[in-house]
Amino acid sequence: MGDLSLGDAFWTWAVFGGLLVNLSSSGLFLVLITLDLPWLALIAGYGLSVPYNLAVMVGVWRSADQYDGPAQHANLARGRARSC
Repeated sequence: MGDLSLGDAFWTWAVFGGLLVNLSSSGLFLVLITLDLPWLALIAGYGLSVPYNLAVMVGVWRSADQYDGPAQHANLARGRARSC
């Protein structure tokens, strides 16, 4: 991880990939909860999206460490509003 450019890691994997994974797992959660399968819904809702989001967060953070552009862009990708 961290070998991707910051833009690719953030926009492709965190924003667009995260949107796809989170919408899919939320939809599956809703279907399973309406079928009265709460434990499967919990696993589908959190067991799919949380590991993906954690892995992407680490990847974006590592890509931000390798970023050669303006420090403000790397800090914003890490969730920091201002440079340190």
